[in-house]
Amino acid sequence: MSPAFPSAAAATGHRTIIVAALMATYMEAVNISLPNAALPHIQGTLSMADDEVGWVFTAYLAAGAAVMPMARWLAGRYGRKTIYQVSLAIFALGLMLDTLATTSIQLVFARIVQGAASGPLAALSLAILLDVLPPARHPRISLAWSACLVLGISSGASIGGWLSEYHGWHSIFYFSLPMTGFIFLTVELLLPEKRAEQSPSFDFFGLATFSLGMIGLQMVLDRGERLEWFASTEIRIEAIISALGFYLFIVHVMTRDVHFLNKALLKDRNFVLSAIMFFAVGFILLPTLALTSPMLEGLLNYPVDTAGYMTLARGVTLVSAVVLMGFAPAGIDNRLFIVGGAVVVIYANSLMLGYSPLMDKRLVIAATLLQGTGLGMLLPSLSKAAFSTLDSKFRPEGTAIFSLSRVYGSTIGIAIVQIFFYNNTQAMHLALAKNLVPYRAAAHIGGSIAGPGLAMLNEMVTQQAAVVAVIDQFKILMFAMLIVSPLVLFLRKPRPA
Repeated sequence: MSPAFPSAAAATGHRTIIVAALMATYMEAVNISLPNAALPHIQGTLSMADDEVGWVFTAYLAAGAAVMPMARWLAGRYGRKTIYQVSLAIFALGLMLDTLATTSIQLVFARIVQGAASGPLAALSLAILLDVLPPARHPRISLAWSACLVLGISSGASIGGWLSEYHGWHSIFYFSLPMTGFIFLTVELLLPEKRAEQSPSFDFFGLATFSLGMIGLQMVLDRGERLEWFASTEIRIEAIISALGFYLFIVHVMTRDVHFLNKALLKDRNFVLSAIMFFAVGFILLPTLALTSPMLEGLLNYPVDTAGYMTLARGVTLVSAVVLMGFAPAGIDNRLFIVGGAVVVIYANSLMLGYSPLMDKRLVIAATLLQGTGLGMLLPSLSKAAFSTLDSKFRPEGTAIFSLSRVYGSTIGIAIVQIFFYNNTQAMHLALAKNLVPYRAAAHIGGSIAGPGLAMLNEMVTQQAAVVAVIDQFKILMFAMLIVSPLVLFLRKPRPA
């Protein structure tokens, strides 16, 4: 390989590259949640149905997850600098397509372009950071990289809410363009090219079949409710494609020695259990945002920017907990932090079950503060548990699989809470509306419950049903953490460093 960053390079150049790589990590992460608080404006402009909202998130995440595992191979084959700059250029193209979208399908397509470009950015940003800094500083810079990642995810809703309220929803995508230009220029001027001396191999068949299975499953979950599930030919075809993809992937893994998912990873108990728990963390991390902002804006009538600010509380404690975990004493058993984080998350979600139209903002802020603290404890402690017993030669593949577990946890989590939200809203509406009969006292308010009065009454029932449905979704998120929490009992104590 070509030499690492030249030792004679100016310290200013080093610092600029570090800033650019961390900025790229933040930019890739913040664009996951930027549209969250802006969804009312986006829906109104693009006539987007309520059950299409989740596509804005899952399109970005699923596309990134499909490309992310290829980042190392692409960098080794075509050069790290080249792939990094191509990803930045495609990311900028996706941003521009977002602003030009006039239909929901066009916006989802633009998010797919954006997400596909984001896949290599985070992985290559970390590789660049580790390459330009000496090994002694790797733990500290890895912590900074993780902090930028969670800061981006957590702050996106607040930034998007403020921008969309005062500058229109298109501005949330212009937000990242200056950063993209700065990073591209920095890489062009200061980062030398680096590629593998020999062309690396990659298991395209394994990745293709796995991605086919996951994307087919995602399509079934995203579109099933709209198309009445297996009554639709499209859903049946997508389900068959998903099943075929997973079948081919499993056969491939069982019959080949070298493949996308190294079987040696499955033999490490800590890695497997931590990846399952990390999936649950992803299942909670983004779906909570996807539920909270619409609840505050659509059901409790908070302004878009205020809803964004209220969700920022979780981001503050999330980032703070991640940073503080980096300074935790090495003598403390890491499993204690996993237990503590899980308990805090479960308790925070139990507080969310007390949400109601009569509550004030303090309950929302308290619950999100606690949830951010628990998630901030879990993210680094699960990563530490996953790799503490894993052979170092398997870490590159392990890192990719571990990251995918969180991403796919988020995509599937968003799809599931959307499905149950609309099903529960309809069920609760029927349960509440059936009591509005002529023999009920509510019907004797003048005998003129028609026209505007009837519409107002129906709106009140729908709002109450939606609030109950949202609370039920927080219950699902709480049960997800409750189910995986006992796995911590089976984690082995890490070997001494």
